[in-house]
Amino acid sequence: QVQLVESGGGLVQPGGSLRLSCAASGSIFSIAAMGWYRQAPGKQRELVASITSGGSTNYADSVKGRFTISRDNAKNTVYLQMNSLKPEDTAVYFCNANRVVGIAQYGYWGQGTQVTVSS
Repeated sequence: QVQLVESGGGLVQPGGSLRLSCAASGSIFSIAAMGWYRQAPGKQRELVASITSGGSTNYADSVKGRFTISRDNAKNTVYLQMNSLKPEDTAVYFCNANRVVGIAQYGYWGQGTQVTVSS
């Protein structure tokens, strides 16, 4: 199994930046992809960005050009660099990992970290 520990959330002014970190432990060798989701109160959880083990990335249209997902394989950590933040980015951000073992697939979630963009 995989454990995910997130950090880096906080309060930032519009136009500011934050970097979220998600450290994975456990069966890291089997992780096929990791990503960031977010959920605001009363809203559905949505995919923000993802990155595969091969390095392919995908972003929600709302964050393209502002957010960058990356990973440090040596540290088993995925990052989300968030620039030009907007109030609409306010949400709880969750780290996600997909583990593939043969034909079996498993999903894991971090505890979430609050990001608040306020003027």
